[in-house]
Amino acid sequence: MTNSRPINFGGRVLDLAKIHVMGILNITPDSFSDGGELLRSGQVDIDKTLLRAEQMVLSGASFLDVGGESTRPGAQMVAAEEELDRVAKVVELLVQRFDVVVSVDTSNPHVMRACAGLGAGMINDIRALARPGAMQALADSGLPVCLMHIKGEPSTMQNSPQFDDVVTDVMQYFEHRIAECCAAGIKLDRLLLDPGFGFGKTLSHNLQLLNSLEQFSALELPILVGLSRKRMLGEITGKLAKDRGVAGVAAAVIAVMKGASIVRTHDVAETVDALKVCQHVRD
Repeated sequence: MTNSRPINFGGRVLDLAKIHVMGILNITPDSFSDGGELLRSGQVDIDKTLLRAEQMVLSGASFLDVGGESTRPGAQMVAAEEELDRVAKVVELLVQRFDVVVSVDTSNPHVMRACAGLGAGMINDIRALARPGAMQALADSGLPVCLMHIKGEPSTMQNSPQFDDVVTDVMQYFEHRIAECCAAGIKLDRLLLDPGFGFGKTLSHNLQLLNSLEQFSALELPILVGLSRKRMLGEITGKLAKDRGVAGVAAAVIAVMKGASIVRTHDVAETVDALKVCQHVRD
């Protein structure tokens, strides 16, 4: 069902025919679910961040995804230096302490270059390298990148998003971005795709994407999904973000059974257990 192959993440080679879990470390004051937990009054709580990272790794995470800029609906951009100040020390310490892929959730070319130099193994870009200089920065880094689909910017993306056909439109967006990457010298074996659940999409759009996720196998690239605690789950269950763990695991199971290779989540232990069952069924 998957179109996955081994990928070199900055020296760590992972077989993406197997299912992997990516733990989320938001070093932000305003992320929708965990903002302010690891960054307070502009200061990174290094001890708490490392403890959370350790718990995720011990629970089975293959990736740790570090972000210094909130991308929740309505979020404003953060200056490059401030974003880097939030994540640089964290990335450096995670690379030193844990035998996992450290991913950096950023759209900023300055942050990409700096974190690549600190040993990051992947860039996770919600804007799919669309910011000026990002494509070249990624090409120069030699790292893999996850290209996500977003309609608009986080500050405005949920203002009545519309599609002719959400699956077709997202597919065409990926085809265009893949071609742009190849033209910039970024080989296909460095590309992953994320359909961008919740990024400029209504509940109906999100459900259509999830229900049709197997169609993206036609692009022959690994699929990463981020459904953890998303608003779409709240609309379905009526629960607050912190209480959407079970719903997030259910959505992750559906995504994996439809071909996703990597699941990005706040709730690592529960997701790992559920996806072990999926892996055995898929095998």
